[in-house]
Amino acid sequence: MEESVKIFIDKIKSAKNIAIMGHKNPDGDSYCSVLALAKLIEINYGVRPTCVYDGNIPEYLDEMPMRSWIKYYERVDLAEVYDLVILLDYGTPKHIGGAKPLVDNARFIVEIDHHQNDEKLGMLCIDDENAAAVGQIIFEIMKSANWQFDKDVLDLLAVAIITDTGNFKFVRDGRVMQIMAEMVESGVVLRHLFEALRNKPRKSVVAESGAASRAQFLFKGRLAIAIVPHKDYKYLDGRGDTVLNLLGSIKGVEYIALLKEQKENQTGVSLRSRGQPVNHIAEALGGGGHMCAAGAVVNDSVENVRNRIVELFQGELK
Repeated sequence: MEESVKIFIDKIKSAKNIAIMGHKNPDGDSYCSVLALAKLIEINYGVRPTCVYDGNIPEYLDEMPMRSWIKYYERVDLAEVYDLVILLDYGTPKHIGGAKPLVDNARFIVEIDHHQNDEKLGMLCIDDENAAAVGQIIFEIMKSANWQFDKDVLDLLAVAIITDTGNFKFVRDGRVMQIMAEMVESGVVLRHLFEALRNKPRKSVVAESGAASRAQFLFKGRLAIAIVPHKDYKYLDGRGDTVLNLLGSIKGVEYIALLKEQKENQTGVSLRSRGQPVNHIAEALGGGGHMCAAGAVVNDSVENVRNRIVELFQGELK
């Protein structure tokens, strides 16, 4: 990483304008990592990057600092040529969304990611598939570069890690816990951050808990499938974490598939497990992700996608 960080710093120093973006419909890791890195660049190099997103920002992130720094892509001049574009947590090119022209026109592209990706866009890639979150990688870059930071940066990186590890449930090694301990020693108050994240709208919780109550349990209860119909999709906050958490707490459930009817013949899929791989199921649907937490967007009806998921799990759970 040391040599890559040196090149990264040189590119920041020579850039007159910088844009940072993550994946479409940002989650806590994507959103908070974009803002944390932007603040680090401003503090250490005096340049405020343009932060861009596509899709919807979950309302549970409303209390995070620096909300005004990030702009919806339609409010940004997509024809502007940036000296440096930084892609965070994007997974694959199709997940970038409407901000993709900024990447296509960029003079130099740096990607920082923790997803497996065979279609890398970065001219410089600072990737670590073993990292629990991109926020973890940003923290490690910050320490390696000896960058100055403030409370906003630490809080944002902590939330990036908290949300992408499912409140530390998906931690695979002690490295990220050591980082969190260091951030706590530097002033992060985890209780305050957890309280800040507990602010979902009532309609979101009602819609998600309703989907959980209607879930189907297949293969002797090992697979739970829940569907959020289109009329409730607009109330869905983020990835449907309430549904996933409720079903994941049921004894005997090993796999969860949450299907979100985004529009006619477009279904979002979130897959979770208690430790078994589900990323290959997501890949079969045209998506991807982590071993125990993956997803896809399928251009088909929710009924057809449900049947396809059952078929794919048939081989796993027969």
